Amino acid sequence: MGSYDTIIIGGGPGGYVAAERLGAARKKVLLVEKAALGGTCLNVGCIPTKTLVNSAKIYVHAREGERYGVKSAGVTFDWGAMQAWKREVVEKLRGGVAATERKLGVEVVSGEGKLLGPGKVEIRGASGAVQVHEAPAVIVATGSAPVLPPIPGCRENSRVVDSTGLLEIALPPKRLCVIGGGVIGVEFAGLFAALGTSVEVVEMMDEIVPFMDREQAPVLRRAMKGVSFRLGCKVTRVEKATVHYTTKEGAEARAEADLVLMAVGRRPVLEGWGAKEAGLDLSPRGVTVDGRMRTNLPGVWAIGDVTGKSLLAHSAYRMADVAVADILGGRAAAQPNVMRYDAVPWVVYGLPEAAGVGWTEQEAAARGLGVKKATVKLTASGRFCAEHGFAAPGAVKVLADRATDRIVGVHVVGPYASELIWGAAALIEQELRASDLREVIFPHPTVCEVIRDAVWELE
Repeated sequence: MGSYDTIIIGGGPGGYVAAERLGAARKKVLLVEKAALGGTCLNVGCIPTKTLVNSAKIYVHAREGERYGVKSAGVTFDWGAMQAWKREVVEKLRGGVAATERKLGVEVVSGEGKLLGPGKVEIRGASGAVQVHEAPAVIVATGSAPVLPPIPGCRENSRVVDSTGLLEIALPPKRLCVIGGGVIGVEFAGLFAALGTSVEVVEMMDEIVPFMDREQAPVLRRAMKGVSFRLGCKVTRVEKATVHYTTKEGAEARAEADLVLMAVGRRPVLEGWGAKEAGLDLSPRGVTVDGRMRTNLPGVWAIGDVTGKSLLAHSAYRMADVAVADILGGRAAAQPNVMRYDAVPWVVYGLPEAAGVGWTEQEAAARGLGVKKATVKLTASGRFCAEHGFAAPGAVKVLADRATDRIVGVHVVGPYASELIWGAAALIEQELRASDLREVIFPHPTVCEVIRDAVWELE
């Protein structure tokens, strides 16, 4: 039996960042991961998909470069080379995570961790050997898994894949049907459409990406070239790669494809690591935690997707920081380091991108909050026009509390959205007013200037 200051179950974004923070604080840390360091995000999620999306963007830019004075003939893409680059990126980044853990003195063990109770974790190694370790603090970061709904014909169907399976296909399909118009579905739809695949997205809701502002979601949808959307449609069954569904009007329809992507979301992993046996409070969404990521068990914290609070890698990073701060006792009880979900930004890495933070106009209305709003097209930016033309779609929408002038939401559709949304998150985190932002100097020419323009239009 080994003794540590903290044991962490799960080596994904939340787990490995928590280990790094605790290692930097000179704590004795044991990090147990049953698959590969980096979790879903690094190995079969965020990083590999963005690597392929970047290759698709380069391909599109090369094809369309003539309008900007750059001519290229016979432009093609090599899927095998794209996959090789994806693997190289993943392997190098995974190696970087491992090197950082070693540098900070974190002990990393390959095996399955099981919470036996407060302060006690069982680890079963690949050989089947079992060891029990103790620590005054335990962090659970077991992540999430793709949802496979009970749609007839989906299980044991080689033509139906989840996001992990789609990343490993030998060649892009000629026809792809995506079940689900959320973040995962939209990103893959944009990627394969850019490579020439005919893509059809079947979504049960009336609009794609349900948490997007209702004025901006249609902008993103219409900007996605080569993708057909079937909204308000419910899938009834799948036969090989043919997806049968009913339309909003109740009519029977079908989508013919060569491959089907099941992208209806992810669910917290609550089985296989002792959650119920140890007595953790669980909700249908995940492990129940408070603002400091504490569970109902003393000395046990939960972070990342397993909480069901916000299934994003950067949310897991922040949850790790909050949990570690609580473990180390870095702030006075009167001013604890707590998780604030209204300041968590989101990004859709489609072609084009979309991003947002804070409340949408619809969420503000549901809370009874009176807001003033302004929407400015990205073509108001000289740099955007120089790089994307005068007809390219994209816009920034800013919302402010009418009573206090505080910025409560910023939403962006278009190129660069992912790189400028952090600044909007800082505005909301610091509860800045529109009048405060008018005093900030934005560099020119940049696309982020459109946020300033929208703030000035609020009046």
